[in-house]
Amino acid sequence: MKQVKICVLEGDGIGPEIVKQAVKVLKSACNARGIELELTNALLGGAAIDAVGTPLPDATIEQCKKSDAVLLGAVGGPKWDSLPSEQRPEKGLLGIRSALGLYANLRPAAIFPALRSASPLKDDIIRDGIDILVVRELTGDVYFGKHARKQEDGYEIGYDIMQYSTYEVERIARTAFELARKRNRRVTSVDKANVLETSRVWRETVTRIAKEYPDVALSHMYVDNAAMQLVRNPAQFDVLVTGNIFGDILSDEASMISGSIGMLASASLGSGKLGLYEPIHGSAPDIAGKGLANPLATILSAAMMLRFSLDLPELADAIEKAVENTLDAARTADIQDPSLPVYTTEEMGSYVADQVGQLLNNNKD
Repeated sequence: MKQVKICVLEGDGIGPEIVKQAVKVLKSACNARGIELELTNALLGGAAIDAVGTPLPDATIEQCKKSDAVLLGAVGGPKWDSLPSEQRPEKGLLGIRSALGLYANLRPAAIFPALRSASPLKDDIIRDGIDILVVRELTGDVYFGKHARKQEDGYEIGYDIMQYSTYEVERIARTAFELARKRNRRVTSVDKANVLETSRVWRETVTRIAKEYPDVALSHMYVDNAAMQLVRNPAQFDVLVTGNIFGDILSDEASMISGSIGMLASASLGSGKLGLYEPIHGSAPDIAGKGLANPLATILSAAMMLRFSLDLPELADAIEKAVENTLDAARTADIQDPSLPVYTTEEMGSYVADQVGQLLNNNKD
């Protein structure tokens, strides 16, 4: 019997609610194929601050490293906003990515047929569908540069250093090209090379690595133009590769194009199989505990986990198909349709889990 070990980081706000539903779906998929699922829980973010006084306990890092994959809900909330920056929940998220060597964040943005009407873009723009994969470098850039303040001429000045080494750019570029080979063989590298020296190093390095992939077409685009093109003609993109801060912004924009940020999954990967999987939305503390949260992004993140870390593509396919089927039958409040019932967080998770079980049981060898 195959055994998989998953470390679960519920986090803050709606995190525990949505993770519970993803775990329910994972159990349904694994049970249908006789796979033993070993789950362990650990603390991250505000929950960890409240329990042990730090957003990233050493015990969490240790538990994650002993697992095959990590499933995360969300971190942060106004409760901890007054803390110094180094002690805030978000530092736990940045820290676990760094501690696990996860440098590539994959954020797919696609429109499910049932949600075409939810996209803010006109029908003639999305008529051919959207299937974009944003590959965001995760452990460098301005988020990990030096942050400081100083006094000068009676004014307070804040500054943050943006930097990339050729090594960091090489590995994320290779990740993007390898993924493009499994898709439509097109990579668009996004930077600001007309202004930033960091981006000039980025562009030169990506161009050099592209020579290792002659079967993949490479184009370059400035970040401001890329933001415009995502809403003007998103179908032109296949794989978008970019730095940490640009990727953070562009992937959120791409998520709204697809209809709802509550639908977008993500995977954070390194050089090995261990990955961290999470929805890209926040902790939404204003709706926590009300049964209003959409668990589908977390469930789709679990599907990415099965595909990238656990080598179980059949189960990943089943979950993605189950989500598609579910959208034709019911919705959560954020993506509601007047012709369909509105389900709570738990009802939505249960429906998807039932669909997964049916799909896999109907397709046994």
